[in-house]
Amino acid sequence: MVFDFSFVLVLATVVTGLVWAADAWYFKPRRLARSSAGTPSGEPILVEYARSFFPIILIVLVIRSFLFEPFRIPSDSMMPTLLDGDFIFVNKFTYGLRLPVVNKEIVALGEPRRGDVVVFRLPSEPSTNYIKRLVGLPGDHIVVREKRVYVNGEEMPVRLDGMFEPFASTPLAQIGVESLGTVDHRVLYIGERPSYDFDSVVPEGHLFFMGDNRDNSRDSRFPEVGFVPIENVVGKAVRIWLNWRLPHAPIWNRIGDAIH
Repeated sequence: MVFDFSFVLVLATVVTGLVWAADAWYFKPRRLARSSAGTPSGEPILVEYARSFFPIILIVLVIRSFLFEPFRIPSDSMMPTLLDGDFIFVNKFTYGLRLPVVNKEIVALGEPRRGDVVVFRLPSEPSTNYIKRLVGLPGDHIVVREKRVYVNGEEMPVRLDGMFEPFASTPLAQIGVESLGTVDHRVLYIGERPSYDFDSVVPEGHLFFMGDNRDNSRDSRFPEVGFVPIENVVGKAVRIWLNWRLPHAPIWNRIGDAIH
């Protein structure tokens, strides 16, 4: 169980719903009876607040838990696909419906696919959300050598496509267009940094993730992240709805962009 904002929403929904229901079924009839007997009795302020806020909190909980949840990108590890300061929507039903807080799947709708940009809970610290690109599926043999990715012995093709320098604080990097199965996406290579090589098989029930900023990403290549259990998946990143990073904010032409 993770004590995060979803936990707060569930708790608030339960408390306001119980207060409203208890009043409607037990206390309100007695107030009306006293009023009929000539003893006026108004609605307590706690009940008034519960009745007002319960449907709003419930709607927010349903949307965040089963439809879409907003996230903010806190780092450059997914550049150039996502920038620090991007606010994104994550689709919560693409991979199936899960109960909030316990994250238990109740309806299976689909499986993560290679090339998807996915939000997941960090295995070592489930209260922390990461966003990376899915590279390896259960049973895949993943090799990263000299900044190139090999899946089951096949090199994922990369076409170099110019230089990338969005901000003064960001190192100059080479853009590459990588093909992961049916997904073509951009990656960054910082020439001055060495390759962090990797060679292992993805265990059953787990996934292997990498950041698109290949030389500046803590991902499944590193032991502090490692292979991610499928049940830690939160959802699929689908669209940017705002970019706000001082002093460069906002970047208007990113708003509404689909995430590939």
